[in-house]
Amino acid sequence: MDDVEITDVDDDNSPRQVPLKNPDLSPLSFSAAEFLSLYGWHLLALSLAVFVLIQQLRKRRSDRNRRESVLQTMQDASLVAKRQEAMEAARRKMQEELDAKAAIFKEKQRQQEEEKRRQKIEDWENMKQGKSSKGNKLSEGTEEAGSSSAALKPKTDKKPLRSDGYNPLMGPGGSCTWRPGRRGPSAGG
Repeated sequence: MDDVEITDVDDDNSPRQVPLKNPDLSPLSFSAAEFLSLYGWHLLALSLAVFVLIQQLRKRRSDRNRRESVLQTMQDASLVAKRQEAMEAARRKMQEELDAKAAIFKEKQRQQEEEKRRQKIEDWENMKQGKSSKGNKLSEGTEEAGSSSAALKPKTDKKPLRSDGYNPLMGPGGSCTWRPGRRGPSAGG
């Protein structure tokens, strides 16, 4: 079996294998290298134009945003100024009200002091004349005061259980009672 040789003979009769071509797909078989060699400069110019256009649009947008922010800060500044003016006006109004109230209070204080001074002068003059501050003479006032206090006190027949002021809730009487010490940390340094 080792002596057998297989040789291939090309006969003109045998059909040749020819690569199949699809007429519909022939334009698609265009390679990327061929595309770049034909349209490369055009693609480069188009890419550059798109890049420049994008940069210009960004610049315009940033300029518009900057202008809007400047306008906004100007509006904010005027708004802040208006707010400050309104707050200042409110403060002035409140201060004026406070000043008016203080003036009224001072006037009332002065009137009260004047009334007290006048009352003291009246009392002093009454004392010189021998009358009490109520307008009665001292001797009549003490007698009436004594009789009125006796008439106002009701008499009770009950005696208190302990008259020495002992209160069982207070513990044993006397001034020598034990008291607990202070709570908290010791007073050492």
